[in-house]
Amino acid sequence: MTQAASPHWDIFCRVVDNYGDIGVCWRLARQLADEHGLVVRLWVDDLASFARIAPAVDAGAASQQLGGITVGHWVDAFPLVRPADVVIEAFACELPVSYRAAMPGSTRCWINLEYLSAEDWVTGCHGLGSPQGQGLQKFFFFPGFVAGTGGLLQSQRQQSECARWQADDAARFLAQWPLPGAAAHRRISLFAYPNRALPGLLDALRDDEQISRVYVPESLLEKDLGEYVGGYLAPGACWQAGSLQLIALPMLAQDDYDRLLWSCDANFVRGEDSFVRAQWAGKPLIWHIYHQSEDAHLDKLAAWQTVYLAECPAPAATAQAAALAAWNAGLADPAVWRAWLAAWPDLALHARGWAKQLAQHGNLAANLVSFVAGKV
Repeated sequence: MTQAASPHWDIFCRVVDNYGDIGVCWRLARQLADEHGLVVRLWVDDLASFARIAPAVDAGAASQQLGGITVGHWVDAFPLVRPADVVIEAFACELPVSYRAAMPGSTRCWINLEYLSAEDWVTGCHGLGSPQGQGLQKFFFFPGFVAGTGGLLQSQRQQSECARWQADDAARFLAQWPLPGAAAHRRISLFAYPNRALPGLLDALRDDEQISRVYVPESLLEKDLGEYVGGYLAPGACWQAGSLQLIALPMLAQDDYDRLLWSCDANFVRGEDSFVRAQWAGKPLIWHIYHQSEDAHLDKLAAWQTVYLAECPAPAATAQAAALAAWNAGLADPAVWRAWLAAWPDLALHARGWAKQLAQHGNLAANLVSFVAGKV
């Protein structure tokens, strides 16, 4: 597809998981504009959440330009605009009724960008079309970890910067949050939903022989963290006990969060966007998956775990699986984390290999552009 054939793309995003949905959509919009020369308009219903990861966003503006991308506020009284040549409905968010009615004759390709999953059925559904009437057809595009899916988001800029990131870069980046005391043996980022398993993890780190420094960006984990340390830990504040050093961070802009992941030795992440970023970082990770009714999320967790650990040495794979299970079940068992820490060298080696394996499937934005080119 060339820019002349289909230059205008609209991406619609409803913010459900605070920062995950908009995080994915903003990364995609930036990459489509920067690397593929496309004219992109991003419609977002919650600009305040968007502004937390992109501080340049004006949360009160109906329309604004941000990095060459038009950002529109998606409100109930949706403005009368000409639908784009390519329309992306992120995560089945359902388009505004007036916009949907105007699509025939204007829109040449309609994509439902689905949630990420490693479940077996994804490859069979990826790329399927669904007639919508009036000459429109909606295609289902699935991110994924294997051939036959849309791959994962990873811009050339991110890939290049991550490859160049060295220990000195990490030290300079983390120096903006100084913490007195002995230097840490390991550095961990912690971004999660509320979790009863937190005390077990922190107890294991506290009692370990080696010092761990844990960086905690602002998140829904704030209450659980406060209960553990005995009070609110404001951004920039630090707390120490035994071998555990905790430092609270403010909410980070998207690019700085990526740099935090590159700078740490292991990363606890949640949802979808930070989960993908942690895999590209090539470090051991623990995923706190978004909870779904009837425990449907556990099937997704198990599917990813199977793919992720397929080539991991058995003892390390066992420790990783136990840690994932405890973290997502809210089980505060320090023994699980002691075993995970013991397996760290093998898990680190495996994580680097996994990132290289993912790169073989291309990146989601480029795969999406190629897919659309074959449909218009």
